[in-house]
Amino acid sequence: MDQAAHVPETRPSRWLPVAGFAMVSSANQMLWLNFAPVTTGAAARLGVSGSTIGVLAEVFPVVYVLLAIPAGLALDRWFRPTLAAGAILTAAGALLRLAGHGFAPVLAGQLVVAVAQPAVLTAVTGIATRSLSTADRPTGIAVGSAGTFLGFVLAFVLGLALGAAHLHLLLVVSAAYAVAGAALLLPALGSVDAAAGVRAVGADRSALRAVWSDPVVRSVCWLVFAGFGVFVAITTWVQALLLPSGVSARGADGMLLAMVAAGILTAAALPPLVAARAKQPLVLAVAAGVSFAALVALAAAPGAAAGYAGLVLIGLVLLPVLPVLLEVLETRCGPNAGAATALLWLSGNAGGVVIALAVQAVVASDAAAFGLMAAVALGALPLARRLASRLRRPAAPPLEAAGQ
Repeated sequence: MDQAAHVPETRPSRWLPVAGFAMVSSANQMLWLNFAPVTTGAAARLGVSGSTIGVLAEVFPVVYVLLAIPAGLALDRWFRPTLAAGAILTAAGALLRLAGHGFAPVLAGQLVVAVAQPAVLTAVTGIATRSLSTADRPTGIAVGSAGTFLGFVLAFVLGLALGAAHLHLLLVVSAAYAVAGAALLLPALGSVDAAAGVRAVGADRSALRAVWSDPVVRSVCWLVFAGFGVFVAITTWVQALLLPSGVSARGADGMLLAMVAAGILTAAALPPLVAARAKQPLVLAVAAGVSFAALVALAAAPGAAAGYAGLVLIGLVLLPVLPVLLEVLETRCGPNAGAATALLWLSGNAGGVVIALAVQAVVASDAAAFGLMAAVALGALPLARRLASRLRRPAAPPLEAAGQ
């Protein structure tokens, strides 16, 4: 067994690395979505079209799909330098966006941050495993995941507070936050347990095969495909879907902000309780059922009231799903948790692309679009039941590190 990948029970938990990770993760997500609330104004100030501004966010899932698996394997093998590189690239990309005027430096900076994203997000289980005692790891994973969602809130708060009229100041504040996150995390990484020694030749590939062969991992990936796909589709299309019902773009942004803010609370507080009571399938079923009901209500009566009520409910039940499933993978996969987490994020990004594109095909009809998302949420119910049955089966022994 890879003992170096797990903090011994006699060693006290170290929370500073987890706090630094949460800040860097939130910075990375904030930089991704900086332009979402100010798309039209930013396009005018940078001299490009609105669709071109969209590229600044669209590059992230594309790069993530390409780098997710290599990042996960690198974190399992060289955790500290890989996460450090992610923090440095996040700060460097934010600074690069200030390196000139116009669209080119902003795009270059976004690409650098996009390259950093897989190394940062995929480290959420690893930072908890290597910094905290076993009892504290579910809380650490929840805090790290909440940091990821905090980035969504920061992006919309900055956009709504400063607007495109103060685009340069928005970029400066974002860069300062990213640099501060890196400055907090990098020294703290010295207290994090290093990953086990370099694996034997071909072991990385074997680890990935071993992880994917576990039916629990496959169930988790399908659940994330559905859940993250619905979340991305909502954040992408809710403005267009509610505009015919009299909801302004600013009003829709407020709904999204309320959805994520509500979800941060449950994502930070609920997963440790769920892990202690082994109620993961129940939480997943509730998330699917409540999301389905809220989306059906939006399909039947779209508008401001249904939008706020429905999206807040979805945020409360859907956002905790991520840390709950991450904790399942950390417990199940042990030293191969980085590869498993990479598969989770890869599935989520793929779901975001597929489901958002499917909604785009019917976006002219708010009833059809919300109905399609409701059908995806409903489809997660049998997946939750299947996960429950698979969790009752023992996991295969994790791949041993070389020399262990």
